[in-house]
Amino acid sequence: MKLFGTDGLRGRAGEFPLDPASVHLIGEELGRLAKKENRPVVVGGDTRESTPDLLTELAGGIRASSGQVRCAGTITTPGVAELVLALGASSGVSISASHNPWQDNGIKIFGSDGKKWPDPWETELENALLARQSDGPASSRRSAEPAPEPDPRLAGAYLERLEKRISSSLNNIYIVIDAGNGAAFRLAPAAFQRAGGRAEAIHAQPDGRNINADCGALHPESMAKTTRERGAAMGVAYDGDADRSIFADETGRILDGDDVLWIVATHWKRRGTLPAGGVVGTVMSNYALEAGFEREGIPFARSAVGDRNVARLMEERSAAIGGEASGHILLPGSPAGDGIATSLVLAQLLVETGEPLSRLATLEKVPQILRNIRVARRAPIEDFPRIAEAVRRAERTLDHRGRVFLRYSGTEPLLRILVEGFDAQAVAATANELEAVVRAELA
Repeated sequence: MKLFGTDGLRGRAGEFPLDPASVHLIGEELGRLAKKENRPVVVGGDTRESTPDLLTELAGGIRASSGQVRCAGTITTPGVAELVLALGASSGVSISASHNPWQDNGIKIFGSDGKKWPDPWETELENALLARQSDGPASSRRSAEPAPEPDPRLAGAYLERLEKRISSSLNNIYIVIDAGNGAAFRLAPAAFQRAGGRAEAIHAQPDGRNINADCGALHPESMAKTTRERGAAMGVAYDGDADRSIFADETGRILDGDDVLWIVATHWKRRGTLPAGGVVGTVMSNYALEAGFEREGIPFARSAVGDRNVARLMEERSAAIGGEASGHILLPGSPAGDGIATSLVLAQLLVETGEPLSRLATLEKVPQILRNIRVARRAPIEDFPRIAEAVRRAERTLDHRGRVFLRYSGTEPLLRILVEGFDAQAVAATANELEAVVRAELA
């Protein structure tokens, strides 16, 4: 049983491994490390109904091991990573299930370098959780510790670090922010105001259950519509913990992470500041991005899905920028993908160039279809001959002018099917056939 996925530990709040005893245990493990290093653990989370209780259990575990807790309250996941560096903390924990619905929650752990924990550390913690699960009745225990008191100065410290991501004023640029009723609902407008911009926030009234609900990075349509109607220079939509950002240009055209990589990297190349390591995308990046960078003479490499994998390959190649089509973008100076930082950088680029975003977003993507199929189990794809044969058929149909890729989600019980190619009809037919076979075998 594997608990940690591509983006931390995630599941239904209140159930294993997010039951009180398990979260307390995670706190105990982090508290022991913090005590040994005589450094605090930074904690914070998003706007879900379950987040305060999970923060209480986590802090109780840290204190039970004589560790120090610094609580940022409601804050973005990359905000926690930044505060680890700002405070010289032993570790940081974000309580969030990112783009998942409100009933879910999760735990993302950052080391003292502000980066997500390495796989071996997560495996060790996972083994401790699985051993605790066998105790049975202990999982119903709740901490008697009081809830950690948020320190309002920590949000200010994060905003100060964001402000340093840009080198000049945003010159009153007007943008629309869709906070997804999540952790960025106060922070993002404040960050733009501090940077000299002007922001209008929508979906910024969290009630504990409306996080990501028909809004935010997974549902950017209303953000795009508002951007066009208000005459804003751009719009941005964040997911629940604001490590993702999806944009709209002034015409209301939606732009994803591939577009951002293209816009920023080509601009840096033109001004001579793009390092030789180039750009890192993922196996889900549109083929046009790879082809476009090849034409521009910009090195490009693909990692496995997950910003941790992107970061690892960026380090290996000394790449300056990397990210995912889903909106995770890693920039110089940021320890983790940060949606607010990305939107500040993109806004400054508009001010620098004096060009509308629509004229910079010139990436012409090939037709791509992504299907998410809910599965009953995560058995290896190669164990299903019918699926393997369907993939081979698809590759013959696309005839080396497209790509087929199947992978399980690291955070949800889903199999993702990606099909792309130059012939839109062939791409659609291929995706339909693959979906039918996968549903018959795995759903």
